[in-house]
Amino acid sequence: MRILLLTTYFRPDVASTGVIMSTLADEFVAKGHQVTVLTSVPHYDVDRTWEEYSGKLIYKERCGSMQIYRISTRAASNKASVFQRLLNYASFSVLSLYQGALLPKHDVILVPSPPLSNGVIAAFLSLLRGTPFVYNVQDIWPDVAVRAGVLKNRTIIQLLKKMESFVYKRAAGITVISEGFKRNLLGKGVPEKKISVIPNFIDIDFVTPHPKDNSFSQKFNLADKFVVLFAGNMGFSQGLETVIDTAKLLQDVPEIQFLMVGNGAGRSKAEIYLKNLAIKNVQFLPFQPHADLPSMYGTADLCLIPLRRGFTNDSVPCKLFTIMAAGKPAVAAVDLGSDTWQLLERARCGLCVEPEAPKSIADAILYYFRNPTAASEAGGNARRFVEAQFDPAVLADNYLEAFAHAMGKKFLSKAIGTQSISLDESSTIDAARLRRSQHNEEPT
Repeated sequence: MRILLLTTYFRPDVASTGVIMSTLADEFVAKGHQVTVLTSVPHYDVDRTWEEYSGKLIYKERCGSMQIYRISTRAASNKASVFQRLLNYASFSVLSLYQGALLPKHDVILVPSPPLSNGVIAAFLSLLRGTPFVYNVQDIWPDVAVRAGVLKNRTIIQLLKKMESFVYKRAAGITVISEGFKRNLLGKGVPEKKISVIPNFIDIDFVTPHPKDNSFSQKFNLADKFVVLFAGNMGFSQGLETVIDTAKLLQDVPEIQFLMVGNGAGRSKAEIYLKNLAIKNVQFLPFQPHADLPSMYGTADLCLIPLRRGFTNDSVPCKLFTIMAAGKPAVAAVDLGSDTWQLLERARCGLCVEPEAPKSIADAILYYFRNPTAASEAGGNARRFVEAQFDPAVLADNYLEAFAHAMGKKFLSKAIGTQSISLDESSTIDAARLRRSQHNEEPT
């Protein structure tokens, strides 16, 4: 099968979508398929184009058997600026459409979203070449931007909704990462036969449990701290101010240190908020080199998944799979009954509390701080669960099956069907113990 992967981010960019698509491309090649990648020049981690990609509009590279075309883009130096981000998307769209039109015909196009504009480009390339495209929904736009308050202009919102509808209509197949996403699309009239639920995954050979005393913890003087880690995109949906409020509640526990690693539209606001509170137990770091990711997670004693109310009804954050692969317990501030809540309960690998509730998050952190055996048990459960359920090789076969369906062909593989994961099973978790502890334990 000849696969064209149209994605804004690809290795060495460390954006979660880029990591996922890079791993998928590797799996497709390993299974004997031909992959061409149409992507941007690296820019995500520093919000500017890498210097070695500053001389041309389009770069042609080889990575093993993969042919990669890198498009120069107008990187958004300020991710909080909607205008700059639109310029970033527009510059990639124009040149990727041009380069895509020059490429030989492929059997199928895979395009992840966001941004929505990539789906539009895939639709035009599909029409031009007669090639079906499969749309991979990693975030539902414009819904997430409207909910976050980033998009308020009604005209723009309606335009984006029409664009969304156009892409869903033109796509030969749509893959979504959770049952919540599927419900959202069904509610918008997308035919069920178009939709495949394929959860995200993690490279369990790269992200493995690491000892706490390692090069990363030594570099940042964290080896003797109880480290509460948030790592990833710092967008408006995370509500990082809630994490800082939680840190304030725990500022008198000197062993506990909050570590915030990443970048995004919400970071500067969160740093200003921290400065105004004048607390010393929170440290911000930029995105770290990808090679340091396992040791960074090894430094953590637990990891946070904070989201504002209403933002986890439809999705499971990508960072959860990294946390699980690293063998760390998670404290998730998510909506009751959401896919994330159910997954954590099923895996028995963390504690869920209501969103935007610093006191509840602080209690959950204290629970693991005071119960290292429970933390170790949850981390072990996480690793075993991700090894059993989120193997990239198996999930790549699910994508290949979706491709074959979009092409009107039958997919033949040793894999047994599409392993969509049911999150309906109930299980007991340490949540009951947390609820009991909340009546007796206050932040010190």
